[in-house]
Amino acid sequence: MSAAKTRVLLGMSGGVDSSVAGYLLREECYEVVGVTMKVWPQDCISRAEDKCCGPQAVADARNVAHSLGIPHYVVDEADQFERLVIDYFSSEYRAGRTPNPCVMCNEKLKFGKLWEKAEALGCAYIATGHYAIIEQRRDRAVLRKGADGHKDQSYFLFSLRQEQLRRALTPLGAMSKPAIREIARSLGLKVADKVDSQEICFVPGNDYKAFLRSHLAEDEFHPGDIYDLDGNFVATHQGIEMFTIGQRKGLPGGSAQPRYVVDIDAETNRVIVGRAEDLLTEEFEIERVNWAGDLSPNESNEVTVKIRYAHAGTRATVTPLPGQRARVQLHDPQKAVSPGQAAVLYDGDVVAGGGWICRQTAAVPA
Repeated sequence: MSAAKTRVLLGMSGGVDSSVAGYLLREECYEVVGVTMKVWPQDCISRAEDKCCGPQAVADARNVAHSLGIPHYVVDEADQFERLVIDYFSSEYRAGRTPNPCVMCNEKLKFGKLWEKAEALGCAYIATGHYAIIEQRRDRAVLRKGADGHKDQSYFLFSLRQEQLRRALTPLGAMSKPAIREIARSLGLKVADKVDSQEICFVPGNDYKAFLRSHLAEDEFHPGDIYDLDGNFVATHQGIEMFTIGQRKGLPGGSAQPRYVVDIDAETNRVIVGRAEDLLTEEFEIERVNWAGDLSPNESNEVTVKIRYAHAGTRATVTPLPGQRARVQLHDPQKAVSPGQAAVLYDGDVVAGGGWICRQTAAVPA
């Protein structure tokens, strides 16, 4: 009699990545159980579109599971998604910060609440189609960059704790996107050439302003005034929720040089504008720091930091502070360091930790 296979819950989004992940896991002799999370609330304006929170994703995932010969389930996490991701997304903008819902979804849902379903199904691991490497060592798990530098998604997994990483599998981490599409074509999967979504799954057209207008009541917006860094009144605005650090489009004109949003003060509902050079930041603090890797959380360390997912990364010195905070001193000033975004710290290709960027002080004129 053959030994029982290790059962794995595979999060299936209906895309090519999670589909090929299922095939690879099956080839590695895991017993794969496909699960797609239904996360669109009934009033979600994205629900009819072909994306990971829409019904087409469920149909695609079900078809792939059938092709691979693995069971497939749909779990309704709409209420949790609304509470843990969409409400977070809206509240961050209302606080003058720029949210990162993908990080929150991974931490709270895909590797969080979904574990309850995994245990109920007798699964020892949760697997996803992320382009990142999770290296299981004897004493701990180490998160590393994916081999495909253009697709690496380790940034979005920085907040996972050891107990989450220890039971996580990312079979695509050492592979490239072209190789994954080729596998899908060889298997005859209909999703082989499905276009990757470049958007937040619940924000159609990447128009977060339209989403907020549809999701928030009129009295939930925070109108106020726009000032420049010298304290000169520029214009009124309809809500700080409509602005992000570094934004140029949509600002009132009439200045000799282009204006950019350099600060958002949620206490006074003021939006502060300045020149491009005013966006440069030399140091900032991060909160809710998750230390990982081999760096000491008790002394200063040299790292590479990414201040947003699309950021190339830059050298910095990170110094731990009390209360799960740290100071990040950039060796070269960077533009548009946005409060609310994740700053992820790397030691080579290893995720050494990360935290959430705090708002700087003293930028707002009296």
